[in-house]
Parts: sequence; C-alpha cells; structure tokens
Amino acid sequence: MDKNGLSSFLLGLGVGVGIGMLFAPKSGQETRELIKNKAGESGEFLKQKAGETGEFVKQKGSELKDTASTWVDKGKEAVTRQKDTLNDAVEAGKQAYRDAVS
Repeated sequence: MDKNGLSSFLLGLGVGVGIGMLFAPKSGQETRELIKNKAGESGEFLKQKAGETGEFVKQKGSELKDTASTWVDKGKEAVTRQKDTLNDAVEAGKQAYRDAVS
C-alpha cells in the first residue's frame, strides 16, 4: 500500500470509529461486555466445530483405511490365484514335456 493509500485507510478507520462511538446505542462498558461475551461465544462455537470436524475427519479416515485394507486384501487374493494358476500351467507344461520325451 502506498503512502497516500495508507493515510486514506487510517483516516477512514478514524472516521468509522468516531461515527460508531457517536451512534453506539450502549455505553462503552456495556459495549465492551457485549464484545467480550460475543468473543467467548465465538470461541466456544469454534471449539465445538473444531471438535466436530476432528471427529468427522477421524471417522472418514477410519472408513478410508478400512476400504483400502479391503482392496489390498482383494489384490493379494487375486495375485495368489494368478500365481496358483501359473504354477498349475507350468506343472502341466513340465508333465507334457516329460510325456513327450519319454
């Protein structure tokens, strides 16, 4: 931000604060209490949402782990079946060779 932009921003900020103070429906003490209470409520809300989000992520992570584990197991079974089929074919080939040579 250039020098002129910064001074314009600060001037606008000051005017906004001044107008806010003139038109505030409550005293300074009441306004500070209101801000304090709202900040506390916001903090509690954020804690609650963070906890819910954490639980959601944990649940989805567990589901993803289970799904991945299932697919890994299916992959292992498929590899084992193919290995057994290949071994059977090799043995059949060896036997056919032995029969042909004998």
